[in-house]
Amino acid sequence: MNQEISEPPRRLTGLVRNFGLQLSPTPRGARLARLLATEQLRLWGLPTHPAELIVGELAAYAATHGRVSGRDFRLLMYVVGDTLRIEVTDTRGDRMPCPQQAGTDAESGRGLLLVDALADRWGVVPGPPPRKTVWAEVGTGPTGTPPLAPRYPR
Repeated sequence: MNQEISEPPRRLTGLVRNFGLQLSPTPRGARLARLLATEQLRLWGLPTHPAELIVGELAAYAATHGRVSGRDFRLLMYVVGDTLRIEVTDTRGDRMPCPQQAGTDAESGRGLLLVDALADRWGVVPGPPPRKTVWAEVGTGPTGTPPLAPRYPR
């Protein structure tokens, strides 16, 4: 009889919380994402700032640039340890986000710059086709940043 010897499975320490929903890729869907995410953060007893702003910007991006008629976008938030991860998945994998400087008189175009300024880390994960997921992480600890989690270049 052949038996493998392996390490015992690792156990997570602390509470893991998650929240997810699908929303229409419209301005109304983006506003609802921000409102529901803010309420969920309150229920978890976590600070709403800056996460509510990040959710609002990522949801607005999905509703504006990731919109495909008849296809929803998905918001997922989860907390592991002292880090909140926000993910917004849309169905325009062919349009990858890229922060750009908006003109001084432009009324829009600064969303990803705000995400970059507010999040400890953020990025984009392609696929599976036709999807992409834009994610951001923020600390939930007393100072708002996760311990020993410096920003890294993107």
